[in-house]
Order: sequence, then C-alpha cells, then structure tokens
Amino acid sequence: MKKLLVTSLICLMMISCSQKENPLLGEFNTPFGVPPFEQIKPEHYMPAFEEAIKQHDAEIAAIVANPEAPTFKNTIEPLEFSGLLLTRINLIFSSLTEAETNDQLQAIAKEISPKLTEHYDNISLNADLFARIKTVYENRENEGLDPEQMKVLENHYKDFVRAGALLSEADKDTLREINKELAMLSIQYGDNALAESNAFELVIDNKDDLAGLPEAVIAAAADEAAARNQAGKWVFTLDAPSRIPFLQYADNRDLREKVYKAYVNKADNDNSYDNKAIVSKMVNLRLKKANLMGFGTYADFALDDRMAKTDKNVNDLINRVWSAAIPRAKEEVADMQKIIDAEGGGFKLAPWDWWYYAEKVRKAKYDLNEDELKPYFSLDNVREGAFMVANKLYGITITELKDMPVYHPDVRAFEVKDADGKHLAVFYTDYFPRPGKRAGAWMYNFRESYVQDGNEVRPIVYNVANFTKPTADTPSLLTIDEVQTLFHEFGHALHGMLTRCHYPSVSGTSVARDFVELPSQINEHWATHPEVLKLYAKHYQTGEIIPDSLIEKMEAASKFNQGFATTEFLAAAILDMRWHEISEAKEYDVRQFEKEVAQSIGLIDEITYRYRSTYFSHIFTNDYCAGYYSYIWAEVLDADAFDAFKEHGIFDPATAKAFRENILEKGGSEDPMILYRQFRGADPNPDALLRNRGLK
Repeated sequence: MKKLLVTSLICLMMISCSQKENPLLGEFNTPFGVPPFEQIKPEHYMPAFEEAIKQHDAEIAAIVANPEAPTFKNTIEPLEFSGLLLTRINLIFSSLTEAETNDQLQAIAKEISPKLTEHYDNISLNADLFARIKTVYENRENEGLDPEQMKVLENHYKDFVRAGALLSEADKDTLREINKELAMLSIQYGDNALAESNAFELVIDNKDDLAGLPEAVIAAAADEAAARNQAGKWVFTLDAPSRIPFLQYADNRDLREKVYKAYVNKADNDNSYDNKAIVSKMVNLRLKKANLMGFGTYADFALDDRMAKTDKNVNDLINRVWSAAIPRAKEEVADMQKIIDAEGGGFKLAPWDWWYYAEKVRKAKYDLNEDELKPYFSLDNVREGAFMVANKLYGITITELKDMPVYHPDVRAFEVKDADGKHLAVFYTDYFPRPGKRAGAWMYNFRESYVQDGNEVRPIVYNVANFTKPTADTPSLLTIDEVQTLFHEFGHALHGMLTRCHYPSVSGTSVARDFVELPSQINEHWATHPEVLKLYAKHYQTGEIIPDSLIEKMEAASKFNQGFATTEFLAAAILDMRWHEISEAKEYDVRQFEKEVAQSIGLIDEITYRYRSTYFSHIFTNDYCAGYYSYIWAEVLDADAFDAFKEHGIFDPATAKAFRENILEKGGSEDPMILYRQFRGADPNPDALLRNRGLK
C-alpha cells in the first residue's frame, strides 16, 4: 500500500511537471479558458498528443472494465466525456494547420495523423466496448432516456457500426489500413493545394496592364508587391480578393486567361504538388471502405447517415435545379456575347471572360457597378451589421475583448452574452488571406459546449475567411459576395454559440451534414435585406447610409448571374457525387473523368466546375465527400424558413424565438426533420429554393 502511494505521488509529480512545461496539458489560466496561443510552441504538440492519447485509453479501459451491467449512465455518458483533453489539443492544432500553418505544423500533422487514426480506430473497433454500447442500445426503451440522450445513444451505436464494429477481425485490420492511408493522403492533398496557391504570382510592371481595374484593387496589388519585396510593381495572387477583381475588371484578356488558368489548374500541373494520383487513390480507397461496410458505393455509405438518405434523392433535387439553371446560364452567355460582338471583339466568350463581361451586363441592365457599392461595406460595418441582426433576433450582445491571446495579429476576440447578461461564448474572427491559410471561409470551435456534472462549459467559436485586405488608404471594403460570406459563417457561429445541449457529440453544429448549412444560409437573407442595409451599410468616408437608389438597384440585380452561380455550384456537386458513385476500383484519369461528367450533364463550355478535383478541399480534405450537394439541399430549408420570417416580419420575436429554440439551441439532439417541422409547422417547399434564386 505504501509502495503504491509513493508510485502515485511520483506519477502526479511527473504530470504536474509536464503540465508546467507544456501549456497544452495544464489548465488554461486565461480569460474564459481560451487557448494561450502565445505560450504554445510546435514542440509542445507531439508530447501533448501522446499524453492525451494515454489518458483517453485509460478512460476507455475504465468503461470496459466496469463490472456493473451496462447502462447509459455508466457506459454512454463516460464515453461522451472521455478524451476531452485530446479533443481540446486536436481542436487547437487542426485549427492552426488550416488558418496559420507552417512547415513545422505540416510535419507534425503527417506524424500525428496515422497515430490519431489508429487511436480512434482502436476505440471504434473495441469489441468489449461495443458490446456494452450494444447492450444499452438494445435496452434503450427501459432506460428512461430523454430525447437528447436517446439520440446520443443511437448515434454512438450507429457510429460504431459504421466504423466497422460488426466486421470480422481480418476486415477490421483492413479498415484500419484504409483509414490510415486516407488520412495521410488527405493531408498531402491539402498541403499540395496550398503550395500551388502560394507559388503563383502575377507580377505587373507595366501600368497599362492595369487598365480597367479600380483604384482600390490596384492599391491592394501594390501593397502585395511591397510585402513581397517588389516595390513599384503590382502583384496579383490566387486568393479570391485578388483573383476575382482581376477577372472582373482587368481589360487585358491575356492576363485574365493567365490568372484563370492558374487557378483552375491548381495541383494539376504534373509537378511535385500534383493531386491527380491522390484523387484516384482516395476515391478507390473510399469505395473499398464502402464495400467492406456492405455498401455498393461510397455515396451509399455516406448518405445512409444524412437527411437525403439516397443518391436518388440527391440527384432528383440537383436535376430539378439544374434543368432550371442551364437555360438561364445560356441566356447569360448570349447577353455577354452581344457585348463582345458589339465591341468588335471577334472571339467567343471563354470562362476567363465571364466575370468581366458579366460586370458589363450588370452595368448595362441595372446601371450598377459593384465597385460603387463597396464603399458602403467596410468590413467593420458589415461585421457590426451581422452582430446587430443577431441582437435584434435573439437579444444577444457581442462586445470586443482586448488583450486576449490570439494566434495571429489579424485575429480579434469578442464576448457573446445573452439578453439577461449571461455569458454564452467567446467568438474569434480571422478575416484576411495570408500564405499560411487555406482558401475559403469556415467556422469551427476551439472548445465545444457541454454540461458535465452540473457544470456548463460554454463554447469558444471562430470564423475564418479570406476577405479583401485593407490598404494604406482604405479599410477592407467587401464585395457583395464577401458580405454574404461573412453573414453565412456568422450563421454557423450562432449555431455553435447558442447551443443548449448537454452532450458534446450533439452540441452546436454536430448535426447531419445536409442540415448544418441551414443556420448559415438563412443568415445570408438578412445581409442585403433593405431594412437591414439601413442599419449597417454606411459609406466608410462620409458615414452616409446607403441611398435608396442603390438599394433599389441591388434589389433589381439580386437575381443577376444566377444561371452561372447555380450551374457552377451544381457542376461541382455533381462531380462530387460521380466520384463517390463509382462502383469499380481502377486507376482513374482525373482530367478525362471530369470531361466525361461535364459532357454527360451538358455543362456549357463557358463554365467550369466551381472546384476541380485537384483542389476540391471540401471533399478531399474535409468531410463533405458525397456531401457538397448539402448547400443546395439546405437551401430548400433556408429559403422556406426565411419565408416564415417574411410572413411575420424579418425581426418578428416569436418567429426568431421558434428558430432559436428549435434549430439553433438543439444542435443534433433530435432528428433534423423533426426539428424543422417543430419550427415551421410543415415540411419545406422545394419551390422556395427556385424562387430564391430567381429561377422560378
């Protein structure tokens, strides 16, 4: 007994010592328990991961060793709250590898990824643990569970089955190897796409080549050149705030083509960063995994756990919208070709011409140039607009926190409080592009929300984007697309911050993939609503509220270019589905596969997939595989849901309360269609989507 006590004391001393040396292993002595970013060094991650894996293993072993008959209380609940340290470390690490990565973090990711995959496979394929879960599941009607607990139990049982718990030992070993290889390939894919983006720069030293570009765009390019030690020149990159304005305004067609092709050929240049072989390997490995699990295709496997359920349901919706979008896109081509011909261009509209001539059509049809809108959409005003909408809908207040730990100087932190002043969340924003950040925009957590032993832990949520940078003379001025993106990602953040679930696995955005976009997409509807614009759209120099004349033009042009936007998106969603509907394993020629898919659906030559396979990070580094359709599926929900607000007033308290209580607070604690019906009182109407896009 004395020897055991001494050994325990030594262990405690070692852990205490390691916690002092490694900030990831101790309690975060920071406001609201946010990560102490300035203290965390790359060398801290591997020891922290290894220690956290050991602790998680011990927690799982304790559940399995429990001599009592399995119950929700002694099996599912401890399983829910096991691995919290590992989750915390992984959330911080994975967040930084997406938003502020470097060579050291990328190397650590490659080292830890197979270890984490093996660790989680060991849990999912633990026969004794699954036996306890199965016992609880089979006795669920006698457990007296509330709806959230029932959903948590059902999720765990299904997750273990989907992770291979019912497989033979030989098949479990095969699955482990597949999962490890997929994890490593995914990391390499993401690193390649980022490297290709960072490698490209269009350097302009002749001012004539800047013809057509707004002064703000030119100033930003000059700043970029100076930052790259090329003062006196102008540099354009593949980051959206640089690439899109160049395609939209630059008169030099050859340079537009150069930028466009550099973007659409990312990681498809037959060099060391090429992703084509990785794509082929990943889709074959996913097919092998699906077959192992008893499914004919990976799409069948993935959709079994989604609202859509079958690829037929997905394709039926896609085809319905596609049939309305393609004719509109062809009309848009005709409008642009008329301008080309009238100007004596002598060429056929090409994909790198679309943004440029669409802008000319918008100007001709609606007397609206997006550049005249941007002064009313400074980033700070738009963010405050999103905050004001949340306040008017849900009563929450959002106040900036100064002197908070951040992982980059661009990052800002805010405290979110409920109407009664109670703390709800900490919210971080990170809005500007840089070499260590992947493209796109996203929301995630540094800490999930849950209630353990009566103690409520509130979330730490962040939004990341790649918006137009400020220059020496002007603040960050956003395009309408960027305005909508900010509102979109903040909608995800609201879903994460307002959650009221007890269990981490169903908290916040932990919902079905094709339901998660509802809170984000409905939030976009407020971004450009005339009533809301009057609240926040103010000229950055004069403070003048956006005039009615501009709002009217925006309203008139709101459905402009929807043929292109819808077709470009749907083409990528279809490509995703086709990759995951394959039923034959072979070496795929990625370019040929894309060409055949485009031909089969009648994709017009003037439009390319929004994302080509070699940089389609949604499906090859994130969990949208066989799920990119989710945005269009959720748009049926968000368009129909916003109709409820329009029927009663866009800030109607009762409608907002119903949406908060049935959607935002419930997370994944109940079936999503049940939650939607509780809010809306009926099933969603698909026609709402077509009306929303101006296609009906």
